[in-house]
Amino acid sequence: MYDELRKQGTGRLDRQRIDKWLWHARVVRTRSAAAALAGSGHVRVNSARISASSHAVKAGDVITVALDRSVRVLKVAGFSERRGDAQAGRVLYEDLSPPPVPAAEREPEAAARPSGSGRPTKRERRAIDRFTGEQ
Repeated sequence: MYDELRKQGTGRLDRQRIDKWLWHARVVRTRSAAAALAGSGHVRVNSARISASSHAVKAGDVITVALDRSVRVLKVAGFSERRGDAQAGRVLYEDLSPPPVPAAEREPEAAARPSGSGRPTKRERRAIDRFTGEQ
């Protein structure tokens, strides 16, 4: 099956499944996580959303991956037969992602708000009731 994916005579890959490439490039920890990520629609190849983990990518394709709270834009530079260490994984892509926004410029998370703002606690409600004379 993968014979048609190999170049004639050289034995080097010219295409690879997106789930294998994400795993080899160390974007995700496991191949099953890579397949789930690609199958759930969180991966785009050349700005087109893919829904199958068997989608083939070739050198020069731009892959956009929506991870937890970040978006990574990667350009495929090469392929690997086997998964290597982190340094070997970085050789497989060129990172086109925009630089991360500094913490000072980011909006605060929903759970991180100043004390006293938001809904009062039960203790605070009882104190309010005592103060206003309601009960």
